[in-house]
Amino acid sequence: MTISRLSLKALAIAVAVAALAGATLLLARPQPIESAVLGTDWECTQTAFVLTTCAPRVQEAIPAAETSRKEAIRPTRG
Repeated sequence: MTISRLSLKALAIAVAVAALAGATLLLARPQPIESAVLGTDWECTQTAFVLTTCAPRVQEAIPAAETSRKEAIRPTRG
């Protein structure tokens, strides 16, 4: 079974490109950062060491369906 040099070279290039793409994606993922200027009400992320985005922190609210359901359930006598 003979494999031509061209196909080995193409395979090596494909593996190198895939490794480079994986490293790029790993480094480019958003990283949470602290912003002392905006305060604790804001959440900021930095992508690829270049793009920084900030958004107000979302406060977790209890859905109305859960609160009304708890009020509707009455304790049983045992």
